[in-house]
Amino acid sequence: MTIHPPQVVKPSQVLCWAAKWVGEPDVEFRGLKGDGRKRMMRRLWKLMDEADVILHYNGQRFDIPHIQREFLELGMLPPSPFKNIDLYKTAKRQFRFDSNKLDQVAKQVGVGRKEEHEGFRLWLRCLDGEASAWDRMRRYNAQDVRLTEKLYGILRPWIVTHPSHAAFTGDRVCPKCGSEQIQRRGVATLATGRYARLHCKACGAWSRDTKRLASTTVTQIAA
Repeated sequence: MTIHPPQVVKPSQVLCWAAKWVGEPDVEFRGLKGDGRKRMMRRLWKLMDEADVILHYNGQRFDIPHIQREFLELGMLPPSPFKNIDLYKTAKRQFRFDSNKLDQVAKQVGVGRKEEHEGFRLWLRCLDGEASAWDRMRRYNAQDVRLTEKLYGILRPWIVTHPSHAAFTGDRVCPKCGSEQIQRRGVATLATGRYARLHCKACGAWSRDTKRLASTTVTQIAA
């Protein structure tokens, strides 16, 4: 459906958000009620500015563009650059689930379900300022965040474009989980040569050494 400018009564805006640091217990929630738009978005900007990597579900196509539009409208500059881990892309690319929605994927891999609610009416009740609706929205958002983190623990070894832990730490660790429990398992052969193939005993992810094996000979064919 196409919405033309004359049909817009009021531009969309972020109602609320929830976030947590991976591995930490607390979920932070902010909303228009209680925080106001500027305070809510400035706090989110601070978290994003601090983060090296942001984990989300379909965030690159939906959440991040909406958030950045709000930053722009409020006259805020971009936060410091960050990497994205979008679990929706992994679910869609690597598997064939009955549905790629977070609730269905989480259910099928056995990590839980989303918080149930009455649908779009919850958003309308929040806009009307109902305290009980905001309590429900807080639980709904917090459960989404916890569910995303649990799903990340399951999907992590399957994520193709996962930012490398080794790049951030400089240590010889699993690029996906940061564990030192990696062992050599065979050889990876690429166009640039042969490399030691590595397997993580902690998360099960496969990777390869960055140093080419000494016995490698690379011959290029001129076009």
